[in-house]
Amino acid sequence: MSMVYPHISTSADLLKSTVRLDQLFPYLKEQGAVSAAIVNTKLYGTLPFWEACRRAGIHGVVGLSAFIEYEEQHYPVVLYAQTNKGYGNLLKISSALSTRDKEAIPEQWLKAYQEGLVCVVPNKAEWLLTDRSQVVQYVKELFGSAVYGSLERPGGIKSEHESTFMDICERMRLPIIASQECRYLFQQDAFAYEVASAIGQGLKMNDPERPKPEHTNAYVPSKQEFESWFADHPEWLQRTAEMLESCQVTIPMNRQLLPIFPLDEKIDKADFIAKLCETGLTERVPGFTQIYQERLDYELSVIGTMGFIDYFLIVADFMKYARDQDILTGPGRGSSASSLVAYSLKITDVDPIKHGLLFERFLNPERVTLPDIDIDFADHRRHEVVDYVAKKYGAVRTAQIITFGTLSAKAVARDTARVFGFEAEELEAISKMIPNRIGTTLRSALKESPALNDWIVEREERKSWFKTAMKLEGLPRHASTHAAGVILSPSPLVDHVPIEKGSEGIYLTQWPMQELEAIGLLKMDFLGLRNLTILEQIRNLIYWDTKKRIDYRSISLDDAETYKLLASGDTTGVFQLESDGMRRALQQIKPTAFGDIVAVNALFRPGPMEFIPLYARRKHKQEAVKYVHPILEPILSETYGVIVYQEQIMHIASAMAGFSLGEADLLRRAVSKKKREILDEEREHFSRGAKAKGFTEAEAAEVYDLIVRFADYGFPKSHASAYSIISYQLSYMKTHYPVYFYTGLLTNSAGNAEKTKQLLQEIKDKKIPLLPPSIQKSRHTFSVEGGQIRIGLNAVKGVPGSTIKALLAAREEGPFSSLFNIAERISALHFNRKSFEPLIKAGALDDFGYNRGIILASLDSAIKHAELVKPNEDPGLFDDMGSSFMKPKYTKASELPENLKLDYEKEVLGFYLSKHPVERAKENRQKSYDELKMLKTKRDRESVKVLGMVEDIKRIRTKKGDAMAFLTLMDETGPASVTLFPVEYAKYNLLLEPHAILEIQGVVENRNQKTAIICKSIET
Repeated sequence: MSMVYPHISTSADLLKSTVRLDQLFPYLKEQGAVSAAIVNTKLYGTLPFWEACRRAGIHGVVGLSAFIEYEEQHYPVVLYAQTNKGYGNLLKISSALSTRDKEAIPEQWLKAYQEGLVCVVPNKAEWLLTDRSQVVQYVKELFGSAVYGSLERPGGIKSEHESTFMDICERMRLPIIASQECRYLFQQDAFAYEVASAIGQGLKMNDPERPKPEHTNAYVPSKQEFESWFADHPEWLQRTAEMLESCQVTIPMNRQLLPIFPLDEKIDKADFIAKLCETGLTERVPGFTQIYQERLDYELSVIGTMGFIDYFLIVADFMKYARDQDILTGPGRGSSASSLVAYSLKITDVDPIKHGLLFERFLNPERVTLPDIDIDFADHRRHEVVDYVAKKYGAVRTAQIITFGTLSAKAVARDTARVFGFEAEELEAISKMIPNRIGTTLRSALKESPALNDWIVEREERKSWFKTAMKLEGLPRHASTHAAGVILSPSPLVDHVPIEKGSEGIYLTQWPMQELEAIGLLKMDFLGLRNLTILEQIRNLIYWDTKKRIDYRSISLDDAETYKLLASGDTTGVFQLESDGMRRALQQIKPTAFGDIVAVNALFRPGPMEFIPLYARRKHKQEAVKYVHPILEPILSETYGVIVYQEQIMHIASAMAGFSLGEADLLRRAVSKKKREILDEEREHFSRGAKAKGFTEAEAAEVYDLIVRFADYGFPKSHASAYSIISYQLSYMKTHYPVYFYTGLLTNSAGNAEKTKQLLQEIKDKKIPLLPPSIQKSRHTFSVEGGQIRIGLNAVKGVPGSTIKALLAAREEGPFSSLFNIAERISALHFNRKSFEPLIKAGALDDFGYNRGIILASLDSAIKHAELVKPNEDPGLFDDMGSSFMKPKYTKASELPENLKLDYEKEVLGFYLSKHPVERAKENRQKSYDELKMLKTKRDRESVKVLGMVEDIKRIRTKKGDAMAFLTLMDETGPASVTLFPVEYAKYNLLLEPHAILEIQGVVENRNQKTAIICKSIET
């Protein structure tokens, strides 16, 4: 008898199973399986299971574990798709259960969606407690002859209720099938499965509330085992095989389920898009030449032939919506910036002809794939565009995309340890011993960390913990939402894919991106880009302060002052250009034109980085530009003979071997794979074409070798060009509107203390006035006030957002006159020590003319006053009587000592606002010191004398056991690293204390692009 598996739950069911497909299918083939059914509680994992069955030559069946509702009671069933109609109904049932928070399928749904389904009633308690004949009859009436009872004998053990269930089936004429609910692969995996279940339930193994395992012996049996369990009823086994064989479903794959743009049927879409493009191109390139017209006609022809007109119209429509709502959008992303149609429809802002971009890099007529136009939006407004799309095309046709988080090495180690009942210190130890690096596995962590190995072998329980964690590593743990992906379907999504409840009223697919693309659904990426939010905020700040409107699209790309800033490497806060390495690259290349920014963005990656010095030398005429062959000069002259872009490889193949640009793109893709047989095949192809154009075999070979060398390095010029526009726009704003630029950056850096500190240091260096937080003038975030930056109230640590909201609302009625006036005007729920002490320490109440010592001393009496006058948010008996109460008087107190005042500022703001302690120390010493920020300009081994405050101390021992230390020193210009080797450490160890101000003499050491001071002496 053939072996079949009617009920396999897979690991896709989120910790309800540990069965992995890569381990399951070799075993199924070994057992000679002819049919296998996936049965999960949602349709997660259906497509990978189906495809694995197809590859293994096993008949795949799709099932769903669910409950049906009858007279307010819930009864478990397994539903199998018997026909294509049944498969569609299974999609709908799973979607309905998942989107409407239903625990069971109500009668009306069953009546609507029962066609094409097989219903199996399992031998479970819900069917056995009392006579369930009426329920069984109800199910039979719905499903007719497609109803079975299923009996399990896990591990060969009969249920105590088996005879009762058999009686029910006989009485109700319900044919019985043999089944086995498989939740782990082998019998020895039972414990790991229990642990996985406990992780999912958030319980410990020894928790008395943890339910007794429902599934014992729930492993995948061998053919011999399964047949032996039911040796007394071979007809059940036969019926199981027949039932599964009757399930004949085809899941449609590789279709093009493209969305449809709503347009009157009388309007020809090809004419419609052509007119839109003509209008848009005329606006963007007045009096455009024949080159533009020919390119536009060609692109429209390809787009029409491929059937993508609706797609372009949909994208153009929501981009127009974004512009109409003043939502800042990116200039383009990826290869879509290569399209003149996209530029004409105002989808992108990169003129592909002006920038030498190739349409075939985006849509290749010789390699038909779905288009991929990814759009960047200001991240705080992305959801508005997604909402618009959902409303326009219908909620049932729109969904965001699910993703599955897995149990990574560190996560599975901690989760498993928690379930084992390990103590908090043990969990902390585990976290420290397992690297946080991407790609780390438990096996690699064990190899890397002798400490981990030693820790494990100390106790048997830890050995069991690690063994179990390794079994669970990589399993799907939870579902979440893809950061950008949105699916649009031409018909209701449930016709093609199961969905579930998402966030903000938009559905979520039950299948991830790769599976959606496999069945032909089109993904659109709506990406949130923080730098667009910053640009939008800068633009708004300028308008609020000056009423001047900034149009980023009209900014000239030839501003000399902007290029001076870029050449100096002054790029903090500039998209793509602010890392130390990128600053050095800019200082080498010294951009003088937009093409240089594009090139540096493309070159600054592992591999091509090595060509940055060559590019710089040739640009500055320090080295002659050389070409392997003269035919390359017009192609590579813009990058001084260096192949930087993928498009250049395509141009070379076209110019030298006569390839069409479509063929050239296929060549580029092929050689980048670096497979020997493909490289040889394409070499012959290239050589043949080159010879036909009159080149020698040696010339063809030399150029082909160049293509192969650079195929991995080449970067899409389209993407580099689009993102370089954002880089340039931010550089331009930093050059011409620095106050607004820094204010926007500071607002977006809220919560990032390190970034805020860096920005404030730059602001200080550039002598841009920084105003303290003010209870009278500060807004919620940083703002511009008379050409100066005012610190926002949300920059003060520890002040709740609700308190800030209450203060700003009260201030709308007029300025505050005193601390006690605030107490009368906002609820005592907000007026408390936790909220107001940080504001006082930050100087936000200095406006009242009293020193901070007095205001701090008066806080308690002000709190009592607030509790009397306005105890809560509700209008109270005394709301109109605040002024009639005896106002408390300020408590006499001395001004805070200067050092304490500065310490308080650092505590609540993260930086010294009034004056850095090192500045005061320098004034007192009247000596000359090197500024820490200038160390990078010093020669290696150059002597320096610095004064700084100790921020951090890291003490270590050398291999010989000698003590030494690394310090982080800070002065008013920034931080620096200081190294004390054993001799100096022995001398000065007692001086090393946090916040100590030290005079250090030493020499500069430049190593691995980092600068440090090697300490020679220290004075206090």
